[in-house]
Amino acid sequence: MNFYDEVEDITKKLVSISSVNKAPGEETAVAEYIYDFYGNLPYFKEHPQRRILQKTEDDFLERHNALSFVKGTKDGGSPRTVILLGHIDTVGVEDFGDYSSYATKADKLPEILKKHFDLSEEVLQDIDSQRYLFGRGALDMKAGVAGHMAIIKYFSENPHLLKGNLIALHECDEEDNSKGVITGLDLLVELREQEGFEYIACINADYSTNHSPGDTSCYIYYGSIGKLLPCCSVFGKEAHVGQPFAAFDPNFLSAVITKNISLNPRLCDLAQGELTVPPISLKQSDLKPEYTVQTALHALSYYNIFSHGKSPLEVLGSVKEIVDESYDEALELLSSRYKEYCALANIEHTPLPWKKALYTWEELYSEVKAYNPNFDEELNRFKNKLHSENPAMDLRLYSHEVVRFTWSRRKVNSPGVVLYFASVYSARIEMTGRTEKERDLLSAVEKSIDKVRPTADRELKTRYFYPYISDSSFMAICDGPEAIDGLGRNMPSWGKKYTHPTDKILQINVPVVNIGSFGKDGHMLTERVDKKQTFDNVPAITTGTILALLD
Repeated sequence: MNFYDEVEDITKKLVSISSVNKAPGEETAVAEYIYDFYGNLPYFKEHPQRRILQKTEDDFLERHNALSFVKGTKDGGSPRTVILLGHIDTVGVEDFGDYSSYATKADKLPEILKKHFDLSEEVLQDIDSQRYLFGRGALDMKAGVAGHMAIIKYFSENPHLLKGNLIALHECDEEDNSKGVITGLDLLVELREQEGFEYIACINADYSTNHSPGDTSCYIYYGSIGKLLPCCSVFGKEAHVGQPFAAFDPNFLSAVITKNISLNPRLCDLAQGELTVPPISLKQSDLKPEYTVQTALHALSYYNIFSHGKSPLEVLGSVKEIVDESYDEALELLSSRYKEYCALANIEHTPLPWKKALYTWEELYSEVKAYNPNFDEELNRFKNKLHSENPAMDLRLYSHEVVRFTWSRRKVNSPGVVLYFASVYSARIEMTGRTEKERDLLSAVEKSIDKVRPTADRELKTRYFYPYISDSSFMAICDGPEAIDGLGRNMPSWGKKYTHPTDKILQINVPVVNIGSFGKDGHMLTERVDKKQTFDNVPAITTGTILALLD
């Protein structure tokens, strides 16, 4: 089985079709290409119901997934089924500037980059080596999808080699709110019931790169990192800028919180000997719509936090401790600066009135509901109206507006902070070999790597957590029901704008491995895939794993 030329050819065709996330029609265009690709194969002409173009649900934009499956016939077949997973959307092409039209032209792009951009020596060497394929989405992750397409084609021609079944889900919207994979779960559950599939493993093909500077090894990742987005809505007290100490500036407190959360190793998570990177700020802003000389009324900040072993509530508790400390620090700093100002201005000093008011969303909601028995009705009306009037509203901003509405219903009108989750939950998946399915997948991957290793051209290594956010997180749940309940109780958008599809995931609930495209500079204009690893080694390891699981 030599997939190199075919995977390279399909990769170039996929890259040539722009599929920027949320760009009208673009993600669907790639899904339709994949759907047609399968439709031209003899197997799917004979079994047309085994390829599906699926429209996403509850989406502000029309876009689609493509799904196909092959039923193995070896020894009469088996219900055992392996899922291949890969997303078809990409980030934008603004970084290419005036040359954005070349972002999807894999063959022409290297010369454009050399001619019009200031490139590092490493990039120039990689261009000259001919070892890499450039293009937006080539690495993240159309080369991985191309590999799965070639593998599905191969097994559609050789179903007698499989004692079991193979499904490929090519999903949209991985780069934003995961509407693709969430909708795709419906199909996987439906096929489980209709075809009697027993899901045993998932192989994702998302991208990977060197683990550290100078590292030349290629990595296969078991499991997946978890990702949460703790948010702080800070509510202040307005004043004219000529009376700054009469204000409680939400930007001031947000700045202290960000200083103490961003890049803080205290919030790293260690499991199975692997450590997450520390959190970093993804937004910090007040929400004044225009310039005025009035101080801001409220501000929003949020932080990317990865997890390997911690549940959502454990993460929330750790963040709340730091926000609590930050609040104390900010109040102390305000007080000391006011004292210093009063002394310089020869003004009598009186203590500032600000007291600490820190809530989780669950605590705020419970307080307001305790003295307003009709609050649920009010809140639901507000959430429904907000969503219906602006269905494309950013999930983070939607959550803040729900918090702001609830804050306004408090009996006490004072500044304060509300801490909550406000983004899609990417669940951690930890593989320890504790179940038979995990042991089978671990064994199958190791055997496949051993077969490829002598001709791999790079050292092949395994690690226990895929280090980037991926749709693998929707294939299993490691946290218990109480952890998911806690997530929902601290998510203002829960039940309207977002609900984690726990019931559907539990019907899939398989161990995952990422055997994906390998290269450099994901999400950068110099994004590129290592052709040997991606077009040759990755399909070989993936195919070997499938055969070991379904033999």
